[in-house]
Amino acid sequence: MRTDDPGLRRSFFLSLVLSLVALLMAAGPLFGDTNQRQVTKLADGVYAIEHKDLNDGSPSGNTTVIIGDREVFVVDSCYLPSSAREDIAQIRQWTDKPVGYLLNTHFHNDHNNGNKSYMDAFPSLAIVAQEETKQDMDLIQPGNIERGPKQLTTTIAAFREGKDQQGRALSEDDKKQVHDILPGLEQRLAEFKTLVYQPPTLTFTDKLDINIGNREVQVKHLGRGNTPGDTIVYLPKEKILVAGDLLVYPVPYTYDGYPAEWVQTLQRMAQLDAGTIVPGHGPILHDKAYLYLVTDLLKSAVEQVRGRIRVIGHPGAHSLEDVKGSVDLTPFRQRFAGDDKDVQAEFDDMTGHLVKIAFNEAALR
Repeated sequence: MRTDDPGLRRSFFLSLVLSLVALLMAAGPLFGDTNQRQVTKLADGVYAIEHKDLNDGSPSGNTTVIIGDREVFVVDSCYLPSSAREDIAQIRQWTDKPVGYLLNTHFHNDHNNGNKSYMDAFPSLAIVAQEETKQDMDLIQPGNIERGPKQLTTTIAAFREGKDQQGRALSEDDKKQVHDILPGLEQRLAEFKTLVYQPPTLTFTDKLDINIGNREVQVKHLGRGNTPGDTIVYLPKEKILVAGDLLVYPVPYTYDGYPAEWVQTLQRMAQLDAGTIVPGHGPILHDKAYLYLVTDLLKSAVEQVRGRIRVIGHPGAHSLEDVKGSVDLTPFRQRFAGDDKDVQAEFDDMTGHLVKIAFNEAALR
């Protein structure tokens, strides 16, 4: 489950987005305000695109474009097909070479709803995914596409009547906020009505090295983290790492995942010689400080949960309530959020979910 409401912080909207987006997307919350599309040149022929959010707060994963002498490699096709088409138009301004490969870093559809737009534009395209990612996409995405428009239609109708999804009357303040997000919901509905699922066409298990013409692209599955099939892209010559949602700035996505394994995956990632890191969401990182910070946070959560389990016994005989009071992640709060009260609130919400998934992971052992 995910929340994805960076601009609307009230509890009403958090509960609203949780119920709405559970059917539409399976990823994590976007923290901070990225309401402008930004293109950053990382090296000659390598660009990162940070997509703007819809005005209802719905986020879209970053896209990275890697241009070789022969063809183009794209990492993640973002949330809305219209944004993917905008990216394709941008790519055609940069080069007349075709996009030969599109990688989906994981199954969350804010990183792959644009697949069909790329396939339409480049029919010889290979859409690459780790085998677990394709399995999850095949399982989840067709149902998301079928249910999404129905759920959005119901939500929009309720809002127009001044009610929430449970039929309760909205306050005047909530009505004003709903009025602001309705155009974004309607835009999303229009696009979701025509959305077609395009699955990956080329899968791999651990790694895949591709030469796109005088440029080596290394595709790696270093282990599980945010999802079972998390994949990174590494450009050894340029020392650029594209991390997917293994890293999200300024607060990680911990609404699902495998915290103990995630720590190990991040540690392997840190061993790569990278001076530039493109996170799944958020601005470009120029060192590994944030990577180390996220690793330390996850490691602390896992160790504290395990410490409590050593005291109370096997988690199968206990509940999350027996554990969470013994886990204190507040020493990390200032390091992630500083004095930003909105990010502080998101950090607190995130750590609650982190303890939950760490407990669930331990219970499966």
